[in-house]
Amino acid sequence: MNIRFLIPGKCRETYIKDGIDEYIKRISRFGKVSLTYLTEESLPSNPSQAQIDKALDIEADRALKQIKEDEILFLVDIHGKRLDSASFASLFQQYQERSGNFVFLFGSSFGLSDKLRKRANVSFTLSDFTFTHYMACLLTTEQVYRALKILHGETYDK
Repeated sequence: MNIRFLIPGKCRETYIKDGIDEYIKRISRFGKVSLTYLTEESLPSNPSQAQIDKALDIEADRALKQIKEDEILFLVDIHGKRLDSASFASLFQQYQERSGNFVFLFGSSFGLSDKLRKRANVSFTLSDFTFTHYMACLLTTEQVYRALKILHGETYDK
């Protein structure tokens, strides 16, 4: 199994980066795992919607070049489906039976292009709250680890 996390920009908050690294280390006992930082498009301080849309499309094209056809794309999207941990684990297992290769993709500060939503196998949201994409990555890596623990019948603090 291969699990890749793709996120735009670089995480500057050490405590978040340390948390992401810890969960990636924990996940690695179940398969190959990696984190890739993608280039985030620069925008002016007060961009127009047209500028935002263009930047999101450029970011989407860049991300799509990183995703192989046989990989299952989980899109972390505020417009995605709400899942609990057990449902997430079940969904993860269903897709694991189809392909052992997963990509978890996060949007940049202005969100995601519809190009990515069209490619996604699964689109899910973490909460109705707004998080930075780095915090969303930390929460997602923890949930992937939790799902793998559930699927392997192992206990994990609740």
